[in-house]
Amino acid sequence: MSARLDRRACEFQLLRYVPDAVRNEYVHIGVILREQGSPHAEVRFTRDWRRVRCLDADADIGLLEGMESELRRRLQWGTEADEPRGLMRILEESLSLNIQMSEAKAYLAESLPAGVEELMRLYVEPSPRQRAPRLSGRAAIQAQMRAEFEHAGVWDLMRKRIAAAEYTRPGDPLRIDAGYRPNGVVRMFHAVSLDPGIAAAMEAAKVLAFSRAALQAGVKRVEDAELELTAVIEPAARVGATEEEPERLAMYRFGVETMEEHAIRVLTTSDLGRVAETARRELRV
Repeated sequence: MSARLDRRACEFQLLRYVPDAVRNEYVHIGVILREQGSPHAEVRFTRDWRRVRCLDADADIGLLEGMESELRRRLQWGTEADEPRGLMRILEESLSLNIQMSEAKAYLAESLPAGVEELMRLYVEPSPRQRAPRLSGRAAIQAQMRAEFEHAGVWDLMRKRIAAAEYTRPGDPLRIDAGYRPNGVVRMFHAVSLDPGIAAAMEAAKVLAFSRAALQAGVKRVEDAELELTAVIEPAARVGATEEEPERLAMYRFGVETMEEHAIRVLTTSDLGRVAETARRELRV
């Protein structure tokens, strides 16, 4: 039997980010692949949001990432996808006005995960020539955080882009990258770049340090829980903070010490595997 006959009959839809419906400019950001006659479906959004930001500098990336988690949860665990209009209803309820879906197209896939990978390469991810330089600073730390939590299977179970205003006061613009609550403690994780070569890098450390006490009080008041706030930073050597560069090292240490003085746990990206494994155990994945 040929490899083609071994493939499963599926349908896929592309998800587009359309910031202005009148201009109708869009960027493909994801794929939904469903096996025909089956409730099983796979959803995948891009991990590279730079093309979205080029199209819309004000795009809420946190909202888009949360949308992926919500879609995956409903498609994997909801029985409503079995109904004739079930899948469309899930998509319509989960997606924002800035997201459009293409018409469903037939596709033969070896498996749903393999099919999603191929469709992402074909339609969503930029070609090597189009790719921008690799991520740096806070964006690189955020990407590594997500990758480790996803590898542990807990990313979709975590809160993302947590509004500090929920715990402090209206108007607070700070949003914590991710968090979860095991028992009587709320664990929050925030990427903070201490790269001395990035303008205002140290300001982020001071902002988080300044916010910690109000966050702690708010978590206690709102959730009756303790707060464990973790700042995830780059290893010193990665940003050139070495004995050979005393000025850069002094700035890096200033950022670390400023946060630690305000009871913020400071870890580097090298610690993320251990942190994600702890989350996996606590969330019982």
